Amino acid sequence: MVNFVQDYTLYVDGACRGNPGIGGWGALIIDAEAHQQELFGGEADTTNNRMELTAAIEGIKACPNDAKLTIYTDSSYVQKGITEWIKGWKAKHWKNVKNPDLWQQLDALCENRQIDWHWIKGHAGHEGNEAADRLANLGADAVTKKKLSSNTGNNMNNENTKSEITQDWLLDDPFGLDEMPEEDQFDTETAAEVLIDSPIETDTQLSKSLTAVNQTNAAPAIDPAIAEFIKITETTNPQHGERLLILDTETTGFYYQDGDRIIEVGAIEMINRRLTGSSIHIYINPQKKVGESENIHGLSDEFLADKPKFKQIAAVLFDYLKGAEIVAHNATFDMNFLDAEFDRAGLGKLSSVCSVTDTLLLAKRKHPGQKNSLDALVRRYEIPARDRTFHGALLDAEILSDVYLAMTGGQVSLDIDESSYASESSEQQAKRLSIEIDIPLILPHPEELEAHAAWMKKFEEKNQQPCLFAQTVDSEN
Repeated sequence: MVNFVQDYTLYVDGACRGNPGIGGWGALIIDAEAHQQELFGGEADTTNNRMELTAAIEGIKACPNDAKLTIYTDSSYVQKGITEWIKGWKAKHWKNVKNPDLWQQLDALCENRQIDWHWIKGHAGHEGNEAADRLANLGADAVTKKKLSSNTGNNMNNENTKSEITQDWLLDDPFGLDEMPEEDQFDTETAAEVLIDSPIETDTQLSKSLTAVNQTNAAPAIDPAIAEFIKITETTNPQHGERLLILDTETTGFYYQDGDRIIEVGAIEMINRRLTGSSIHIYINPQKKVGESENIHGLSDEFLADKPKFKQIAAVLFDYLKGAEIVAHNATFDMNFLDAEFDRAGLGKLSSVCSVTDTLLLAKRKHPGQKNSLDALVRRYEIPARDRTFHGALLDAEILSDVYLAMTGGQVSLDIDESSYASESSEQQAKRLSIEIDIPLILPHPEELEAHAAWMKKFEEKNQQPCLFAQTVDSEN
């Protein structure tokens, strides 16, 4: 009798919004006949590493015990942990090991199984990894939705919820300076990230508002006289799920209370972590001089003179944005201006009919003590460079969509010298790069190499991750 061993390929991934925070896991399982099975789930209070481990555990559970598995993960923590470090952890009876419950569960599942583990770079366009990432975020979305629903009707906790959200929104750093070096604190990008205090509605209020919004589906008619100034692109990649709108605004200044106005709005639609092709982009006549803000956005009084006033485009813009989850960098700034403009137009506050995700807040949680401006995140996550001589709402929204996907879905490289190098003038950089020093090359003895390798192995076992220069060598190879 011949026993046929089934081959399965698994792509597993985890995601966490806050780390710790709401998280999700996803697993894509492909059998030998190319049939696919998608699994996902999530937890309300977890970490990225726990979700990475859970994805692997749930994926293996779904496969036959006698199957040969090939598993791809973008987590070196999981791949190295299960193939290298786990022997030392077990020998030390799991002492000082993080997430021992999940590691023991994964170890038990792997016993007597044929499993080949592979690490792949996340967000590098690998179809299987991208699918697992999408599933992980579906898991996190489901937890978020469940949490929102569970809060609906719980009026006793409204005041507590409101105070928590307001505190979380400002994160004890009302100007968004992110503990930058003093010389960097008032550059134009940082100045554009000034946070203005504005209470955000409770989940209960938001749920009621969204219900009311969804009952009104009639799109407002566009005045033919201003139609040419309202650029709305149709969906080219239809998706089903919750709408995210990656949004940015440009304004005449920093303070809506002092009469500063919006002069540009740009938003692009994302569903299931996929851009749908739909977007909206509008230039607006602020009915006042743009002043020195022109140095930031490059929009002159002459250019804006023939553009529609906000009240003329308010209904169309409100209809496009309502009911979606707004994703913005330093979202309080944008939402305060939009709320003020829509209020002035008689439509009420946008924040009452939208949920909001602030990527600046996410970045500060994920990278505490570091510079978290949009440009800094672009460098940190190695997002393809674009010309940002001037800030533009639609361009910044496109860049932010890349940053959001990278920041909520996986690991990134370290940029230790980023701040110090960026602060140098071009002349200083050229001088530093042109220095040539004749340094003698001293090769290590074999005994030294052996001792060094042993030290690195002990470091990995103790810290559950390879040391920095070991990762660098691996990536170069």
